[in-house]
Amino acid sequence: MPDEGHDTLIDVPGGVRLQKVLAAAGVGSRRHCEEMIGEGRVEVDGEIVRRYGARVDPQLQIIRVDGRRIPGREDLVYLGLNKPVGVLTTMSDSRGRPTIADFLGDSAERLFHVGRLDYDTEGLMLLMNDGELAHRLAHPSYGVLKTYLADVAGPLPRDLGRQLVTGIELADGVATADRFRVVERAGSRALVEITLHEGRKHIVRRMLAEAGHPVSRLVRTQVGPVSLGPLRPGTTRRLTIREIGELYAAVGL
Repeated sequence: MPDEGHDTLIDVPGGVRLQKVLAAAGVGSRRHCEEMIGEGRVEVDGEIVRRYGARVDPQLQIIRVDGRRIPGREDLVYLGLNKPVGVLTTMSDSRGRPTIADFLGDSAERLFHVGRLDYDTEGLMLLMNDGELAHRLAHPSYGVLKTYLADVAGPLPRDLGRQLVTGIELADGVATADRFRVVERAGSRALVEITLHEGRKHIVRRMLAEAGHPVSRLVRTQVGPVSLGPLRPGTTRRLTIREIGELYAAVGL
């Protein structure tokens, strides 16, 4: 039997049973969620809850499983999109050009895109209707890392990585990379990976061009803990509970 002695949660009048909230969020079956509650792995507003019948308000209370926050509201949507080249990061365009809304169906109107990708840049975009999380992920003060693969002109000097990490002087100030590595060299071209928390427009292309290695193709492969993986261009996927929890943690929610 679960130990109720450590549970100081006061049930919310008219609330939803905790195991139902967890199951609806995709944590597991209701039975599995009950087991997690009994094992003391679930917190509500910082308190470990061990009672199967505890009632909570998922709209107002913060629920964590194994330390990771979960989305409590059933209406919250979190998506990853592989944006193709030649698509605008907007929900509509007066000139009729392709936009990310073309890939989102009926949910496009209520989703925020986290940051932007240039028209000629492809790869991972995050979209959600969780306004606070979207705002924090996009705000430079939270320093969420983004990783890109860039096809650049070679040959590459040995100290290119040091230059980028130390800082490249641009017209609007110094820009720095957090990490850099060469993935592949092939004749006059090279494939490099660059990770940074900068959010200025065209920042990766500008940094590499200023260093003497203009980019011919740029793909964003990761935003914070979320990776592009095998997601095909023009398709979306729902983020996992683990990924959502790690995004919350990355911005202090």
